[in-house]
Amino acid sequence: MSLAVRIHEFGASDVLRSEDVPTPEHGPGEVRIRVHAASVNPVDYKIRQGGYPMVSADDLPITMGRDVAGVVDAVGDGAESFDEGALVHAMISNGGGYAQHAIVNVGDAAAVPNGLGHDQAAAIPLAGLTAWQALVDHGKLRGGQSVLIHGGAGGVGHLAVQIAKARGAQVFTTAAAEDASLLRELGADKVIDYRNQRFEDEIDEVDLVVDLVGGETQNRSWAVLKSGGAMVSTLEEPSEEKAREKNAHTARFLVQPNGTQLGEIGRLVLKGQLRPVVSEVLPLERAAEAQDKLEQEHVQGKIVLSVP
Repeated sequence: MSLAVRIHEFGASDVLRSEDVPTPEHGPGEVRIRVHAASVNPVDYKIRQGGYPMVSADDLPITMGRDVAGVVDAVGDGAESFDEGALVHAMISNGGGYAQHAIVNVGDAAAVPNGLGHDQAAAIPLAGLTAWQALVDHGKLRGGQSVLIHGGAGGVGHLAVQIAKARGAQVFTTAAAEDASLLRELGADKVIDYRNQRFEDEIDEVDLVVDLVGGETQNRSWAVLKSGGAMVSTLEEPSEEKAREKNAHTARFLVQPNGTQLGEIGRLVLKGQLRPVVSEVLPLERAAEAQDKLEQEHVQGKIVLSVP
């Protein structure tokens, strides 16, 4: 048996239950990970609340969690690129991370960079891949270009700042004033206090906007996007009309697991160009508290669950 945090119904954080479940079995092309840490993402509480369209009541009960770090303890046929005992981390596309054991497609996993602990390793996959895919796959960011990242101190944002800087871009970001020193330390060239400054008054003519906030923030961002630039959002489709006016490329996307890209992010860690910020580590049985903190409080970087 294996401990897991699951939901049997949608609702507030009190629907999360710690339960003993049968230890999951891997299939061909899969590895089983003995999980040591799992990070908490906004998608977790959206799923729990019933507000995520990819998960319906028919899918319940489910084990929560999309990020894991731990040790490979079983290897399926065709998944021999990792040996038992290998330290790995991964984004799990269909959940199951808040547990002592998780099943991962071998192509979605990557080796944990040397020197990184389980907690930090668990903080990277979903957020790091979201940042990478926004900047590189959809935003086509190149050295010498400029990027505005909204929500730079969050889980995705603080990694996006570092990836953009590592690619040679000029990095602008919006954040709360208390986050400015951290973001400058992580490589931001200019941090704009969204509570007291209008970013339109501080910058103009950026090549790429990465929108992690949505709503009016996204709409206002057209004013600072240069003609022929790109606007990428994780939340809502950018305006087709505004895109035509600016001759801009746009994308709204959902992050996909990708072990190769996770390995590229790991190389940035090894070069000293990226570090995940973990604001708090809580035990697995406090998953409800962790989700509430992420949803309701101002969190720098990531919250991670330590798995016994």
